[in-house]
Amino acid sequence: MADKYPKHLTTLITLLKKLPGVGKATAERFSFQLLKWSNDDLKFLGGIISDIKTKITFCSECGCILNNDQCNFCSSLRDPSKLCIISSLKDVFSIEQTRTYSGLYHIISSLLSPIDGVGFEGLKLEKLKERIKKHNSKEIIIALDSTLEGDATAFFLKQELQSFDVKISRLAFGVPVGSCLDLVDGSTLAKALDGRQSF
Repeated sequence: MADKYPKHLTTLITLLKKLPGVGKATAERFSFQLLKWSNDDLKFLGGIISDIKTKITFCSECGCILNNDQCNFCSSLRDPSKLCIISSLKDVFSIEQTRTYSGLYHIISSLLSPIDGVGFEGLKLEKLKERIKKHNSKEIIIALDSTLEGDATAFFLKQELQSFDVKISRLAFGVPVGSCLDLVDGSTLAKALDGRQSF
């Protein structure tokens, strides 16, 4: 590809390939489409991307994205007896779209992956345990991807939380194995939530 395209275009294609689900062909298509954009649109896009880390802020309690410095997911209107553990910010919005869950969320920053050098330290379990005690949680829902890493993390969390007097459940296996929650359609995700089983 280095011989085929100018260096700057090759760099753009390489960066776009880092996005999930974007392969070489898609990255090339996106890059050539961007060449058709006006300078103003490109500058605006560049500004949005460069500011994303400073403009998007997170709740110190649950880890979700704040909206105008307010966390809609820690609202007093939500059911504090249920705590849903997820590993992706996008999963919050996927679950919310089902309109079947009104409890709290807790985002863990990573999944266990010994191959990638990610151990249990990254899960920040002390914060999770503090929230379970604070809200006197009655049910912990483990809503992690149905992957090798997700399964390993789920079993580890189950072992770590067994000392609490809570029901531990996991999404029903209506979620296809090997899939990511943000790629599952709403009705399948809703059924998985409704059909969750003790874990």
